[in-house]
Amino acid sequence: MANTAVIYWSQTGNTEAMARAIAEGADADLFSVSEVTPEQALTYGRLALGCPAMGAEVLEEEEFEPFFAAMESKLCGKKVALFGSYGWGDGQWMRDWQERVTASGASLYREAGLTINDAPGDGDLAVCREFGAEFSRF
Repeated sequence: MANTAVIYWSQTGNTEAMARAIAEGADADLFSVSEVTPEQALTYGRLALGCPAMGAEVLEEEEFEPFFAAMESKLCGKKVALFGSYGWGDGQWMRDWQERVTASGASLYREAGLTINDAPGDGDLAVCREFGAEFSRF
């Protein structure tokens, strides 16, 4: 088993494309949020978590938010990277998410996370692969 898991939720495929590229760069195990339990996720030392901005810039509320909330208090000592796509707003969902991860006691990789507006192009996917490779060494 790899020491890194990339776990994502995606509605349009944009965040999924980012997750696949990050997992490739990190040589990580890749899961959609419906394929892994919080307990399974917590067996990894590094977690790259991906969710797009939803509604009024929040995490997706039906699957991803409950998944993350179940792990949140147990992230202390984990290395966590955050990523996601958005189509509007100024990234408030990512800033709020980062605050939650930091408050949990986890080591947050790249305070700003990785965000991509709309569908990632080839250049964006290259950035995602590099993000994954760097995170695997974090």
